[in-house]
Amino acid sequence: MRRFTRSGTASGPPPAPAAPGSLPSELNRFIGREAELAALTGRLASARLVTLTGVGGVGKSRLALHGAAILQDRFCDGVRLVELSALREPHLLDHAVAEALAVADHSGRPVRAALGDHLAGRELLLVLDGFEHLVDACAGLVAELLRRAPGLRVLAAGRRPLEVPGEQVVPLAPMNATDAAELFADRAAAVVAGFTVGPSHAQAVGELCRRLDGIPLALELAAGRLRALSVEQVLHRLDDRFRLLTGTARGVLPRHQTLRCAIGWSHELCTARERLLWARLSVFAGQFDLEAAEYVCSGPELPAEELLDVIEELVAQSVLVREETAAGVRYRMLDTVRAYGADWLAAAQDGERLRRRHRDWYLGLATWCELDWFSSRQAEIAARVEADLPNLRIALEQSLESASETYLGQYLAGTLWFYWVGCGRLSEGRHWLDRALELEGDHDDARLKALWVAGYVAVLQGDTVAALAALQECSEGAERTGNATAAAYALHRTGCLALVRDDMPRAEELLRGALARYREIGELNSTVLLGQVELAMAVAFRGELADAARLCQDVLEVCEDHGERWTRAYALFVLAFAAWSGGETGRARGLLEECLGIHHAFHDLLGVALAIELVALVALDEGDAEEAAVLQGAAGRIWPSVGLPRFGSRHFGLPHARCEQQARGLLGDAGYERALRVGSGLDLDAAAARVLPSGGVLPARRPAVRIGPPATHEPAASPSASGGETAG
Repeated sequence: MRRFTRSGTASGPPPAPAAPGSLPSELNRFIGREAELAALTGRLASARLVTLTGVGGVGKSRLALHGAAILQDRFCDGVRLVELSALREPHLLDHAVAEALAVADHSGRPVRAALGDHLAGRELLLVLDGFEHLVDACAGLVAELLRRAPGLRVLAAGRRPLEVPGEQVVPLAPMNATDAAELFADRAAAVVAGFTVGPSHAQAVGELCRRLDGIPLALELAAGRLRALSVEQVLHRLDDRFRLLTGTARGVLPRHQTLRCAIGWSHELCTARERLLWARLSVFAGQFDLEAAEYVCSGPELPAEELLDVIEELVAQSVLVREETAAGVRYRMLDTVRAYGADWLAAAQDGERLRRRHRDWYLGLATWCELDWFSSRQAEIAARVEADLPNLRIALEQSLESASETYLGQYLAGTLWFYWVGCGRLSEGRHWLDRALELEGDHDDARLKALWVAGYVAVLQGDTVAALAALQECSEGAERTGNATAAAYALHRTGCLALVRDDMPRAEELLRGALARYREIGELNSTVLLGQVELAMAVAFRGELADAARLCQDVLEVCEDHGERWTRAYALFVLAFAAWSGGETGRARGLLEECLGIHHAFHDLLGVALAIELVALVALDEGDAEEAAVLQGAAGRIWPSVGLPRFGSRHFGLPHARCEQQARGLLGDAGYERALRVGSGLDLDAAAARVLPSGGVLPARRPAVRIGPPATHEPAASPSASGGETAG
């Protein structure tokens, strides 16, 4: 390459010479950032303008200077640094660059012309640090110098791109957990002699790094507080992070002496509308999408149709992070940036209104996701709810804080049943449902829905007492209020309870009754179909395998019509059980592979555990006792995340008990226990990969679709005691 005339990499930055614009020596150890450093130097090998962007305090300047020091021997005329953070007047920019380059021209011509002539024949790397408040002036200067000096390369570090043709942007994210902990430990050791991250506070250091978003400036300021506090005390005081994280080091840029100043500098560079949106966006937690921002944050000062332009500016200024996710393009604020915006929102006394709008949006989102669950969009719905879970938690908290809105919390906790049950969140679902039902609400339908869902979750967790209490209350309340839908769901879930308690005659009676009621009221959705699958289980456990298979084949046909996959997987499980019971081992394995693939895609831990237990028995019949024991160990690792293993049921435990007995006999106790330990060391993905063809795993997520409008304060159409998924 013509402008890189020397080869080799400096082992470290050289001592700083006295020449103007020279690189300063590093005063402490440069830690981590190997991948980012490689990306930066790699871009500079092919591009003439590389801009390093990121939020305040993320380490842009340090990385730029370290990278420039590594590269300086590759440029005949070296590297020159122009520090622009203290420069306030755009018209002085050319003079600042000339000073850094030691350009002395007394001809009276424009400084920029002298700069162009000076650089025209040189091969040099120019580093512009802290240019964001002079972005227009810098963009113009850089564009002109690059045109006039073919041997010039520019490395710019700031909070937004220059947007000059040919620019290559390298966004700098916060440090990963490992590097963040190492940085904190290194800086802490400079304050407290002998400091190391030992077992006694490793967890606290990890949590500190997480809550500070891995922002190097924040970590260094937190380390400085160890002069007077312990790590645990610093962590405890992080709710007031801007007051806590201040420094007293001399010779440090003012905006790097406190975390508030570092973030506040970005705030100063924003327009009034950008500041307003920053404040309003602070009501979100984690990721959010454009539609949510448009609904929650729009108003007379920020029309919804203009919000995208403002969001783009906040992304450009590193206030927002744009992310490609399984749920589509989404945005996120670092917690520190979010906290700064929240302070401004509180000062504007607009927080309560924004939090209500936020809650209303996610209440509507949950309603529409529940409706769409009974469709071919299940994978998209699962990805959407997973991505929005932090915001749904905030919406639940908001609803349960006010006695007048308790019913909204009950409705929301119940409406998310498909996520709690279908996507491996039974424990969290139980937490929210219990909290919601501890409160008295004035909306019977919402409470009834929360009750049958709570009963359902308790059944799956093997908590018979709690399940029976919730379902009895739901049944009595439905009879009192005339809510036929709630009555059908209560009857259905009571039938499930009988099923896991091994009372097959009663389970069959109750489930048939529930299905009849569903037909009477026109209810058809995933959970209704699951009722027929559960009926098939009861029939199969009685030995009527042909009848069980017919029931499940009917379910498969309806699932095919609607594109439904989650309930389909449970129907496949029963068909596999029937096939295995009939000696069709090969067919059973094929059915279980599809069943497990679906359950794994949805992260349905109950479905995965049941499928693996039955696959273990199939493996045993195929002659592989060791693999059977390994799979039992893998299932055993999953069950504690669900609840009582195999519901404590004799019938559901039959595959496990038979497999264990025969595998022990073939392997011996020591061999069986050894294989069991191997299986217990497998995570969910590894366990599924042992079963699925060629170790393949079905994709868990698909791109999201836009999902309907938000609900108002009243639950939409009040289907709140039903599954809310009735097919039209």
